[in-house]
Amino acid sequence: MRNDEGGHAIGRLLRALLAVAVLGVAVGVGSGLLGVMLNWVERLMLGYIENPLDPSPYQVVPWRRVASVVAGSVFAAVAWWLLCGKTTKVPSVNKAVAGERMPVWQTVVHVLLQIFIVGAGSSIGREVAPREFGAMLGQRFAALTGIRDEHDRKVVVAAAAAAGLAGVYDAPLAGAFFAIEILLADISIETVAMALGTSVLSAYVASLIRGRGTFYGMAAMGKAVVPTLGLTLFAVLAGAVCGVAGALFRKGSQWAEGHKPQGAGILWMMPLAALATGVVAIWLPQVMGNGRSVAQYAFAATAGKAGGLVPILLALFAAKAVLTLGTIRAGASGGVLQPGISLGASLGALLGFAWVLVSPGDTVTACALVGACSLLAASQQAPLMAMCLVMELTRAPMAFFVPVGLGVAVSALVSKAFLEASKRLVSTAERKTKRSVA
Repeated sequence: MRNDEGGHAIGRLLRALLAVAVLGVAVGVGSGLLGVMLNWVERLMLGYIENPLDPSPYQVVPWRRVASVVAGSVFAAVAWWLLCGKTTKVPSVNKAVAGERMPVWQTVVHVLLQIFIVGAGSSIGREVAPREFGAMLGQRFAALTGIRDEHDRKVVVAAAAAAGLAGVYDAPLAGAFFAIEILLADISIETVAMALGTSVLSAYVASLIRGRGTFYGMAAMGKAVVPTLGLTLFAVLAGAVCGVAGALFRKGSQWAEGHKPQGAGILWMMPLAALATGVVAIWLPQVMGNGRSVAQYAFAATAGKAGGLVPILLALFAAKAVLTLGTIRAGASGGVLQPGISLGASLGALLGFAWVLVSPGDTVTACALVGACSLLAASQQAPLMAMCLVMELTRAPMAFFVPVGLGVAVSALVSKAFLEASKRLVSTAERKTKRSVA
C-alpha cells in the first residue's frame, strides 16, 4: 500500500512539473502572439501602436478614431452574434475552472475578437482573452494526460488561465495571485507552486515574442525612491475613497455583464456603444482602448499643471467608467482590469492634487499609483493580485509597497463592507416589496 501511495505521489509530482513546463510555454507563446496581434490591429485600424510615450491616438485624425472603433465593433458584433447563436457558447474562465468545457475553435475566435475590438479602440480590457486561451489549453492538457482528480484538474486549468494574465502583461506575481485569490481561493503549497511556476514561465516566453519594456512610464515621480510619511497617511484616505469607487465599479460591471443582449440586439447595441466611444474620443482620445492611456495620463500628471489637468482627469474618469460599462452592456466581451487601473490612477491623481498642497514632499504620480492599486483591489476583491499587477506594470520602487499595501488593505476592507451593506439593503427592499404585494 505504501509503495502504491509513493508511486501515486511521484506520478502527481511529474504531472505537475509537466503541466508547468508545457502550459507555461504554450500559454506564453499564445499571450505573446496576442500582444503582437494587438499592435497589428492598432496599426491597421488607427495607424499607430500604443506605448508609454504615445499611449493614446492623439495624432490620429478624429474621423479615423470614430471610423475605427465603429467598424471594428460592427464586424465583432456580427461575429459574436453568429458565434453565440449558432455554435457552442464559450463559458467564462470561472466556469471553465469549475468544469464546464471550453470548445476549441469557438474559444480561439472569441479570444481573437476581444483583442481585435480593443485594438480598434473599444473601451474594454484585453486580459480576459489570454486567460480564456490558457483555460482552454489547461483543460486539453488535463484530458490528454489523464488527470481525473477534480482538485488537480481545477489547479491545472486555473494555473493555465492565470499564466495568460501573466504573459500578456509580463506580470508573473499578479498571474499567480489571480489563480490563488480569484479562481481557486486556495493557498496550499501545491497551488502556489503551480500558479507561480506557470505564470513565471509564461511571462518569460511571452516577453521573448512581444519584447520587454515598462508598461507605464513613471518619470513624473522624479528621483523619489522612498515614500514619505505623508504618502502613507494619504494611502489611508485614498484607500477609503477608492474602496467605495471600486465597489461601485464592480457592481456596475456585474450589472452590465448580467444585462447583455441575448440575441440580435448585439448587432445594433455594440455599434451604438462604439459610436459613443468614437464621438467622445474626438475630444478625449485617451478613452479609446483598454485604459492604458488614461492611466498613463494620470501617472504623468504634475502639481504645477493642476489647473489644466483637473477638469480633463474628471472628464476622463467619468467617460472611461460610463463607456466601459456601456461597451460591456452592449454585448462585448473583455476585461475590466486595465479600465479599473485607469479609474484608480485618475482618481488618485485628482486626490493627489489636493494632497500635495498639504504634503509638498509627495508627488501626484505617487498618489496616482496608490489610487490605481486601491481601486483595482476593490473592484476585483483581490488585494494581492491588484497590488502586484500595478507594481509590476509600473516597475515602481519596492519601498512603495508600504503605502500601496496600506491603501489596498483599507480599500479592500471598505469595499467589502460597502458591498455587504448594499446587498443587505437590496435584500431588505425585496422582502418589503414581496410583503406589500402579498
